[in-house]
Amino acid sequence: MGNPEHDATIEGTAAVGFVSRRVNRWRHGKATCEDDCVAEEMPIAMVYNGVSFAVMMATPHDLEDFALGFSLSEGLIATPEQLQDVQVHTLLEGIELALRVAPEAHAAHLDRAHERLIPGRSGCGICGTRDLEQAIRQNPPVGAGSTLTHDALEHALGELQTRQPMNAATGAVHAAAWADSNGDILLVREDVGRHNALDKLIGAMRHAGIDPNAGMALVTSRASYEMVTKSASAGIAILAAISAPTALAIELARSAGITLIGFTRPGSHNIYTHPHRLIPAHSGELP
Repeated sequence: MGNPEHDATIEGTAAVGFVSRRVNRWRHGKATCEDDCVAEEMPIAMVYNGVSFAVMMATPHDLEDFALGFSLSEGLIATPEQLQDVQVHTLLEGIELALRVAPEAHAAHLDRAHERLIPGRSGCGICGTRDLEQAIRQNPPVGAGSTLTHDALEHALGELQTRQPMNAATGAVHAAAWADSNGDILLVREDVGRHNALDKLIGAMRHAGIDPNAGMALVTSRASYEMVTKSASAGIAILAAISAPTALAIELARSAGITLIGFTRPGSHNIYTHPHRLIPAHSGELP
C-alpha cells in the first residue's frame, strides 16, 4: 500500500492536516497581520477496482486508515483482508484513493448505478445515497463488550483534550479516540468531518489489531445515527460523545446492543442505552 505520510503531501505542505495562511487579526481595538493555522479540507475520491463510489470532503491525513475504515463501515468489504491495496494519487482537483478489493467483496461488484449522486460533505454521512434501505442500515448486535468505571470515562476525556494536535492548532476539526477499559487512550484520529474521524479510527484499530469489544470509542461531536451505525459495523460496544445523541441514534444503539453515552463532560455524562457496562469505581458511588 502507499505511504499516506508521504503521498498525502500537497504541494510541499507536510501532511499534518493543517496549513498556514495570513490573517488580519483584530483584538481589543488593534489590528495585526499574522500567520494562522487552518484545517485542510479537500475532495477524497474513493475508487474501487476502477469504479468511482464516492467523493468525501476530508482532511488529507491518515488516508490508509480512512480507506480501510470507510470500506468496512460502508459495508463495501467484510474483512480487512478484502482490501488488497491502496494507492494514493494526488491530482489537481484533490486526492484519489485507488482501492483494489478481492473478487468476493461487495465493492468488487459496483457499477455506475451504485455511485453516490453527490459528494459526501465533511459533515455528511449519507449524502448521495439513493435508497432508503441504504440510508438506514440495521447492523447485527455487537459483542458483550467490556465494563469500565465512570472514573475511566472521565480519565479518557481528560486525556483526549491533550491528544488533538490538529484541533489545538486550528480549532476546526473533530477527533475520534479509542480508550481501553482503564480509560487510557491508545489511538486518536482527527478530521474536519466527524464521520471521517471515526472511519479513520476504525481503520487504525483494524490495522493495529485492537479488539473493539475491549474498550470504548470517544468522539468530539454529537452522536448522530451515522456514528452509531459505523460503531456497530465495527463491533464497538461503547460509544461516548461529547455532545448530544439523536433519537434515531438512541434507537439504533439500543437494537445493536451499544452503550451510548452523550454529553460527556468533566464530572458528568448521560447514559442512554445499555448502562450495565458503566460501573461504580467503589460501593459509595452511585451507578
